[in-house]
This record gives sequence, C-alpha cells and structure tokens, in this order.
Amino acid sequence: MPSGEYDPETVEANWQERWVDDDLYAYPDAAVDSDTVFSIDTPPPTVSGSLHWGHVYGATLQDFVARFNRMRGKDVFFPFGYDDNGIASELLTEDELGIKHQDYDRQEFQELCREVTSEYEADFNEKMQSLGISIDWNNTYQTISPQVQRVSQLSFIDLYEKDRQYRQRAPAIWCPECETAISQVETEDDEQHSHFHDIEFGVADSDDSFVISTTRPELLPACVAVFVHPDDDENEDLVGQEAEVPLFGQTVPILEDERVDLETGTGLVMCCTFGDQTDIEWYQAHDLPLRIAIDESGTMTDVAGEYAGLSSGEAREKIVADLDDSGALLDKRAITHTVNVHERCGTSVEFLVKDQWYIKLLDKREEYLDAGKAMEWFPDKMFTRYKNWIEGLQWDWAISRQRSSGIPFPVWYCGECEHVVVADKEDLPVDPLADDPPVDSCPECGHDEFVAEDDVFDTWATSSLTPLINAGWDWNAETESFEMDKPELFPFDMRPQGHDIISFWLFHTVVKCYEHTGEVPFDSVMINGMVLDQNREKMSKSVGNVVSPDEVLEKFPVDAARYWAAGSAVGDDLPYQEKGLVAGEKLMRKLWNASKLVESLTEDAPEEFDHDDLKSIDRWLLASMDREIEFVTEKLENREFSKARDRLRSFFWHTFCDDYLEIAKQRLREGDDPSAAYTLQTAHRRFVVLFAPVLAHITEELWADMYDEGSSVHQQAWPEPLGLDADFEAGETAMAVVGALRKYKSDAQLPLNVELDEVEVYGNIDGFEDDISGVMHVADLSSTTEEPPIESVIAGIDLDYSVVGPEFGAKVPDIEAALAQDDYELVGDELHVADVELGPDMFSVEEARTYSGEGDFVETEGALVIVKN
Repeated sequence: MPSGEYDPETVEANWQERWVDDDLYAYPDAAVDSDTVFSIDTPPPTVSGSLHWGHVYGATLQDFVARFNRMRGKDVFFPFGYDDNGIASELLTEDELGIKHQDYDRQEFQELCREVTSEYEADFNEKMQSLGISIDWNNTYQTISPQVQRVSQLSFIDLYEKDRQYRQRAPAIWCPECETAISQVETEDDEQHSHFHDIEFGVADSDDSFVISTTRPELLPACVAVFVHPDDDENEDLVGQEAEVPLFGQTVPILEDERVDLETGTGLVMCCTFGDQTDIEWYQAHDLPLRIAIDESGTMTDVAGEYAGLSSGEAREKIVADLDDSGALLDKRAITHTVNVHERCGTSVEFLVKDQWYIKLLDKREEYLDAGKAMEWFPDKMFTRYKNWIEGLQWDWAISRQRSSGIPFPVWYCGECEHVVVADKEDLPVDPLADDPPVDSCPECGHDEFVAEDDVFDTWATSSLTPLINAGWDWNAETESFEMDKPELFPFDMRPQGHDIISFWLFHTVVKCYEHTGEVPFDSVMINGMVLDQNREKMSKSVGNVVSPDEVLEKFPVDAARYWAAGSAVGDDLPYQEKGLVAGEKLMRKLWNASKLVESLTEDAPEEFDHDDLKSIDRWLLASMDREIEFVTEKLENREFSKARDRLRSFFWHTFCDDYLEIAKQRLREGDDPSAAYTLQTAHRRFVVLFAPVLAHITEELWADMYDEGSSVHQQAWPEPLGLDADFEAGETAMAVVGALRKYKSDAQLPLNVELDEVEVYGNIDGFEDDISGVMHVADLSSTTEEPPIESVIAGIDLDYSVVGPEFGAKVPDIEAALAQDDYELVGDELHVADVELGPDMFSVEEARTYSGEGDFVETEGALVIVKN
C-alpha cells in the first residue's frame, strides 16, 4: 500500500535501474509477425556536446508513443543511435582537445574523435535512462561503427551502380571556416549589416562610364561580365560593349539577361565567379571564363594581384580604401541584407569550383513529393514544409566533405585516366587511404597506379540510412541481392523528429530508402517543435538562455518534466515554463494521495461484480470513464498528447476525486457497499494504466504497491470500454447537485453528515435521487424539470465608455449619477437616463437571478437547488 509521502528521487531512480536491468523494453529476439510490430526510427542525436532540453522534449514524445503502443499489444522497436561521424564530432574534438584536424593523419585524428565522443555517448545513455525513456538498450548503434560504415558505403555503391550518383567539377557551396563543401540544406539565411558600394566602371574605348552597386567589392578581381536587363531602356546602349573593371583593369563583356533585378542598386550587375547562385547560372548559360579570387580558407588568390594572401574581409577594406583614393568609389551606405551562411558555424558561404560527388535529386522531385504524400503526417501542416523544400531545390545533393572525421568514399581513381574504381561489396568497410583497390590495373587503360579518394561522406549521407541500419540491410553475396535481418521493421511505423530537420534528415532519408528499396520508408511522421525559453525565444548558448536536463531534474521529478512535455500540440514550439512542471507535481501528489485513500477504502472490494447490480451513480462513473477512454485513446493515436493529458487530468481530478471519490468514501465509511468498492477500485486501476505513458514512474510504483508487484504497469493491456450505458446528463447534474449541497453545508458551517429536511431540485436527476439523498443526508428530496420559481432582476447597467465618452463628454458624470440612483428607464433597446438616450451599442444590462420563496436558493450547473431546513 502507498504509504507516507511520495519520494520521487528514490522511486524514479529505482525503477529506471530495474527497467534497464530487466530488459523490460527489449525487442523480441525471435522472429516477429510484422502485424504486431510498431517500429520507431528514432533520431540519433549529433554528438556535438551535451544533451539539451530539446533532446529531452523530443525523446519524451517518442516515449509516449512507444509506451502507448506496447500497452496496445505491439512489439515495439525503439532503438537509440549516436550520430558521431562528420563535422559536428570533429569540431567537438578540436574544441575539447585544443587541436586542428589538419595537424593529424586521418586515422590518428579519428581515434581522437572516438575517444572524445565515447565519453559524451556514455553521458547520453545515462541521461536518457534518467528520463525514463523506454529505449531498447540492446538495439543501439553509432554512425561511425564498422557496421554502419559498411551500410553507408554499400549505399554509395548501390546508387553509383544505379547511375544515381556522379562526380563533377562544378561550383560547390563552400564554408571557408570549416574548409569543406556543404549542401544547400546546410545553409540558412542570416540578416547582417553591410554596405552598398557605388563603384564607377569605365566603358572600354570611350570616355563613358556607369555605376554598379555591390556589397562585395572584394569580388572585383573575379568579375567576368556585366549584365543589363533587356527591359532596361536607360542602359540598353551598353549591351555589346566592354567594361573596364576598376583597380584590376580586366575588360569584360556587357551582356543582357532577364535575371537582373531592376529594383536593386543601379540595375547593372557584375557577374563574379562566384558570388552567388545567379553568378553560377550566368557562368553556365553564357559560357563565361572562370576567375577564382577566394580560396578554400577564405583567402585571396593570385587573381587578386596585390591583395593576394589577405583574408576576404581584409581585402574588402583595402580595396574599398583604394577605390576611394582612385575616385572610383562614388558612395558607401549602410544596409541590412540577407546573407547565406553555414548553419553550423554562421560563416558566410562562398562558391568554389571543386570535384565533388553528388546524388541526383532534381530529376525525381515529383517522385519524392509523392513519397511524402504517401506518409501520414502529425501534424498535417508539416507536409507543407517538406513540399516547399522539394519545390525550392536548386542543386543536386553534394555528399562529399573535405574533413578528417567521417566515413570514407570506397573509391580510387586511375592515376592516368582518372577512371573510377569502386570497392567490392564483400570487402566493405574500406578506407582507400589505407586499403588497396580491388584491381591491380585500371580496367579502362591498364595503368597500375591509383589515387585514393580522401574525401568523406556528408554526415547526412549516413544518418539518412537509419531505417536500413536498424532493419539490418546488407548485401548477400550468395544471392547477390540486398536483404534485411529484420524485414518486419521496414517500412517503419513512425519517424519522429524536429521540424528544423525536415529538409535535412527526413527528405534525405526518403531519397535514400526510396532509391534502395523502391518503398517509402515510413508509414507516419511525427514532427515536434522546438523548446523555447520562457520569453518564447529560441534557446542558444551564445544568448545564455539554454536549460540543461540536469538543471531541471535537480528541482523537479522526471514525471513532472514528462507531464510538461505533453503540454503542447505536436509540431508547435513549446516554451519552457516552470509552471508546467509545478502543475505536473501537483497532479502526482493528487494521484498518490487519492491512491492511498482508494486502497484504504477498497481492501474488501470484490474482484468481480455484476454490472447489472451497479447503483446508478457507479454505473454513471464507469460509463463516463468509457467515454474518456475512447477520447484519450483517439488523441494518443493521433499524437495529440496535450488533449489526451488535459482531458484525463480533468476527469481524474474533478469528476473522480472531487466528486465521485467523496461520495464513495462516505458510502463505504458508513457501511458495506460492494458496488461502490468495486467501482472505486476498477476506476482507479484504470486511471493508473491510463496515466502510465506520461507519468511513467509514479504509476509503476502504484501498480507494484496496489495491484501486482511481479508485473509492470507498462506491460498491462490498454483499457477498453466496459460497454456500460448511463443517463449522462442526469448523472452530471446529480454530481453538480452533490457539489452544491456540499458547498452549502460548508458555507453554513454545517457538518457534512447533518441531515437536511427538504431539498427541491429543478433539473434532471432521474435515477440518482437515492445517491444524492444518501450521501448528502437529505430526508426529503424531490426533483422536477419544470421552470423554477426564479426571476431575473436588473443588477446594474454597464456603460461602454469608448462609445459613451466621445458622444456625451461632460454629460457622463450626470449619467453615472442617475444610474447609481436607479433613475433610468429601459425603452425597447434604448436606455433613457439624465435627459439623454443611449443606443444599444453604448451599454449592457447586468442581470441577477433571485428567489423569494421559502428556503435557500443554490444555483449549480444544469440545475437549481432549493434547500429548506
């Protein structure tokens, strides 16, 4: 029996340890029928530091779904991964150890990365277990492990053989800070302060000139053309001539193109290789020469002449100063504009020409869109983000990265003809820097020397394979086909993730799995929002508003945090506010104390009871609970956690505890009442199970103490409606009448067991008269649905001063004085007062209900009660 105060610190730690030790949430080792499986493709958190409150929020929502489906008889596959390959883990290692990856060979640096990330991964395990997340710890993976490296390299080879990948020397989005190519999805817009520089260009072989406005004068040495819009009448005479670039002296053609923005600057634009996406389009469309002025580290190249060796920022300042000295700088004015930056480090991106590997996307956008439509989205509105991303794609997916930590491409190149040699599937995983190619000579030209590819995969090229990693996708050399160890998992029932990585993780996973299997990888997608601070601002380490899990759990029980996590509509951002956790604590205390009371009252409760013999109020309570179970079940199925939580809490707190439990308590203390005892215990037992997905620890403790110490509440069947019917309207009215009479006795300072001589109820309480009379000790209770002897009187007149003030001005005090003395008259919908007439939009009538008969009048929801004592 629950005794004393609930001690969450001890109880929660105890159950967390037992759940892990007992493998309570382990997926079956034996073959499983796919019809009984519920598989979750959980997001592997990037190992770039400690878990933050956003991880807690997302993982807890996933846990609600996992626990709910287990209780509905499903074999739940709920794994955990660590995304520990690629740039995030590399930056973490560099920061932790104070080193640079360039100072080590790949294998040595990767060993350092493994040491650093393993410490964080151990912390991840501890955090997830301390949050009560029902992960199957027998199914974990690292995205840098040999097995995952094999899957990732198999993916590359399969796509290469299907002609879905290609290598090309082409403009690539480049981060000078990280010194690596990045994909379009890894960029974001950032509002930054800058300057427009009005620079005078000369027209070759003439004394004419024109002005170009640019925010990037450091790109002048990379200028290869000037463009004019075909509709620009003012500058059309320039087309076909050549421009002289100030300071650098090169002459470039002046061309026309519809992509010029007539509304920005002077309407004339310099094309530099490369400043932005439009420059790349012009370069390709007009077959322009290539002039690269900024290198991989953001340093000016020899093309920049005397500015070579300066950083792009330093070169900008010096070039602007020299333009000013030469008279070519006509104006400089401050602006704010949108800049494309690398989302990981915030550095403005450049565009460089590089040999890169790409996965084809643009030719199958409609197929990928159809794949998204085939999935069920929770919430529906998040599909729009997926759709918008696909429709806005401009690039194929660049998957090669110039980093040290990551999964290597299984590729060598012929030293003579650059023919691509790919590893044999049986040999994977391989590292071309350490391993030999699978052939002794080039199949194309016979040359016997090879160059190893030293790039690594983009992180997302591997994490996009999580459904296949978890399903055990591999190449079977005997059957020469791809197979899965756990085919029953695929397609996965649910992909849970944040809305911020729909274009990163979700889209890329759809692409990879669709290309490898021909199937959409998920039946449904659950998209959670971001955790904001209490001012609804995004949490950021630089701002200092990040909340850590340790911080929260030092102050609040885990179940209170879980209660808070269930408090928003899925997909919406959720501010971290302690009042939500405080509310969770209050519910836990209410559940614990109510449980102690229930057990003390139901020691002799019958395990079975003929429902035909239930008293009306008991039948009504269990029938009402049937309706609540149907509602909560539907909302959990639709991932509407807040609606399920709030409805269940309200029914438990108000209907069960405040109303029914008080009635049953009195009945049981006054004598043997098997109907009340059975109903009380049945309802309570169901409440414990219904609360279990959210309040995981306290319900486990209550179940062990009160019902079955040898089993877990999380292995119990989800409650099904008992199929009882009742007069819901009459029952709700009866409960309201009991509440009103209890309040009447309390206000009159009467003991609850004092007898009331006569009570008249104006409302429908048919069938519940004996329940009301018995629990509230009423000698003579009568009810009727007739109109009560109540009249409405005017209690006052409320003025709308926003209308009356401007209309009557100085007369307002006279109007108020007359109203205070009841010196007014209502004529139709007008108010006549103080010699003026007010229209219906200027006032409202406040009414009160009065009773002038014998006894005391008590009004409650659905009924009026007259007490004669």
